[in-house]
Amino acid sequence: MTRRESGVLLHPTSLPGRFGIGDLGPQARRFLDWLEAAGQSVWQVLPLGPVGYGNSPYNAASTFAGNPMLISPDRLADASLLPPSALEKLPALPAERVDYPRATAGKNDLLRTSWEYFVAWAPAVVKDELQAFCEAPEQLVWLEDWALFAALKAKFTGRPWQQWPRELALRSPVALAEARRELADEIAYHRYLQFMFFQQWEQLRADANQRGIRVFGDLPFYVALDSADVWANPGLFCLDDEAQPIDVAGVPPDYFSETGQLWGNPIYRWDRLREEGYSWWIDRFRINLRLTDLLRIDHFRAFVEYWQVPAGEQTAIAGRWVRGPGRRLLDAVREALGELPLVVEDLGIITDEVRELRAALALPGMKVLQFGFDTVDSEHLPHRITTDTVYYTGTHDNDTAVGWHAAMDTEQRQRVRTYLGHSASTIHQVMIRTVLTSVADLAVIPMQDILGLGSVERMNRPGEPRGNWEWRLQTEQPSDSHATWLRELTELAGRLP
Repeated sequence: MTRRESGVLLHPTSLPGRFGIGDLGPQARRFLDWLEAAGQSVWQVLPLGPVGYGNSPYNAASTFAGNPMLISPDRLADASLLPPSALEKLPALPAERVDYPRATAGKNDLLRTSWEYFVAWAPAVVKDELQAFCEAPEQLVWLEDWALFAALKAKFTGRPWQQWPRELALRSPVALAEARRELADEIAYHRYLQFMFFQQWEQLRADANQRGIRVFGDLPFYVALDSADVWANPGLFCLDDEAQPIDVAGVPPDYFSETGQLWGNPIYRWDRLREEGYSWWIDRFRINLRLTDLLRIDHFRAFVEYWQVPAGEQTAIAGRWVRGPGRRLLDAVREALGELPLVVEDLGIITDEVRELRAALALPGMKVLQFGFDTVDSEHLPHRITTDTVYYTGTHDNDTAVGWHAAMDTEQRQRVRTYLGHSASTIHQVMIRTVLTSVADLAVIPMQDILGLGSVERMNRPGEPRGNWEWRLQTEQPSDSHATWLRELTELAGRLP
């Protein structure tokens, strides 16, 4: 019999704390304590890479590197890698939302200080650990490219790599060698940041596992154009001779946008990836599974077909469907890494062929209760759910349950009331109960829905370039009473660990 589980969706940047952005420090451990008290066995996070344009974790500057903004200064100080005096006079930063420019500036100052302290004072054994990290096989495929890319980014004040001097943008060996010599100290600093991220994350994941909590990660299908991945591997992407994209990714008009979503990610050269045995993708899966216990494949339908838009278009309307790699890619990953703890994001415009691929791979898919009231007898309603499902009240891309309900017209609100039976003041609790008591093997609830928060507190508004990914918990949230209520319901639903 498959184990019934439940968990909470909360990205680490949304944790409270004094540094302007959530991180892997004491508040993350307190959150694990709360999850355990609430009877939850899964913590779902968003992608963990260094954020790029729009601060989106789905537009990271690397698919391999960790986000240095998640490094905890408190834990650096505990490890004697940051002088306590550095934490005594911190600037006042907003606690309600992430002010990315200010939080990044403040955190970077602390990380630079930690690096200087490490160089001057770290014991030889710690420096040996850094050396071992840098030379480990799992870092060889990405760390040096990332460290050089990050150092060049700093040198050129954050400009996209296509705007760097041509010999660096197009990776002249002579220019790269000179850059490595010139920027040796900066490159070493970025190696150090990755060493600290992976060390802190792996310790936090071990803490979660000791509490019986699995970490549920997220692997975007595409990578950002302005990333170390594309800069270091241009032959794997559809770029012209000047390293500009020929076509870009998106999705056609859908539930979220009348003009579709123009993501702008470069399209893969599937012929070259296939010739190389999908080794780059295998490396992506390997490092993400090193960080998590369960992994969601975002935009799964692109394995069958993806929406390709000519570069330069202002919306995604003018795109077309193009055949994806199919199961050959995932078979190659399985052959290299064994059976994989994967979930597929199969939301949106889903064809029978996509459903057949998911079934052939025997991977669970996703359903979202909010989507259940868009049509009669929707496959997102609990009476249509199957066990091989991860069931959500909503995701990071949806409005909160309270906000979603408040924005309905009278007719739709009546359909919801007829099906669920509720008063407006308890809609979030009724939706949580509905998802937890369903037959789905795994139920996941966004923290905003547990707290009953409104639209202002949602995480992302697809298609809007600003104001996303900023929401944070307050220090007193969630409370012991939230944990007690959720634990009781989790036990009644047969999901208690």
